[in-house]
Amino acid sequence: MTTDHASDLAVADAALLEIDRASVMQGERLALDRLSLRIAAHQHTAILGPNGSGKSSLVKLVARQLYPLAQAQDDGAGVRIFGRQRWAVAELRRLLGIVSPAVQLDYTSDTPVEVFDAVVSAFFSARGLASHHRVTGSMRDSAHEALARVGAGHLGGRAMATLSTGEARRVLIARALVHRPRALLLDEPCTGLDLASRRHFLESLRELARDGTTVLLVTHHVEEILPEIDNVVLLRDGRVLAQGRKADTLTDAALSATFDLPVRVSRQGDYYAAALP
Repeated sequence: MTTDHASDLAVADAALLEIDRASVMQGERLALDRLSLRIAAHQHTAILGPNGSGKSSLVKLVARQLYPLAQAQDDGAGVRIFGRQRWAVAELRRLLGIVSPAVQLDYTSDTPVEVFDAVVSAFFSARGLASHHRVTGSMRDSAHEALARVGAGHLGGRAMATLSTGEARRVLIARALVHRPRALLLDEPCTGLDLASRRHFLESLRELARDGTTVLLVTHHVEEILPEIDNVVLLRDGRVLAQGRKADTLTDAALSATFDLPVRVSRQGDYYAAALP
């Protein structure tokens, strides 16, 4: 067995995410407070919590934009993604695609980027194509396939800045999919979408989940939790308040404690909903 093959097998067998007592500062504020969390391989998961609960900091921790406090690391705390603590960011992106409103803003402002260029440039870990980039036939095929997979093939040739919020979100998911990642981490993916666009977008995410891409959905809306997701993590004040099966965590009592308000949970078809009584 080659070293690379053995490494691939180790990654495939490892938990998607393991965080052990990680504390993270955002400015002067403790955003994550000795947070511990484990998400198994192939486990579709929703991470739910109010604004300020630590969701964005958790995304940045996984994306290697933030790191645990040094003191916590000295005590043995740490973050493992696919079983490893140390990753080159470009290498990690091939296994874990990340889509967030912050990423979208980078592609829809300042220098224009064409849709296909935005997707195929993922192979170079770049924002768009430069003169020294050499796009191969297989890269082009992968980019076209990824755009078609999320229903965005017709958007080729347009500038990212001219797209609607939902269209741009689909293109960025296609960019994340060109490497055929094991998982997608989606940070508030429905932000800015109207009701109809949100439902169409969520249905496209369901197809990805059913096709074998593990979905990690970060949100503060119960209504966005896909039916395929059965593992739910509730965050509050930078800590995991609860984690478990959807039926056990999406309850009146658990969500009321999470949001510090009386919450009533109901079912609407395949989806859950929450409202204030």
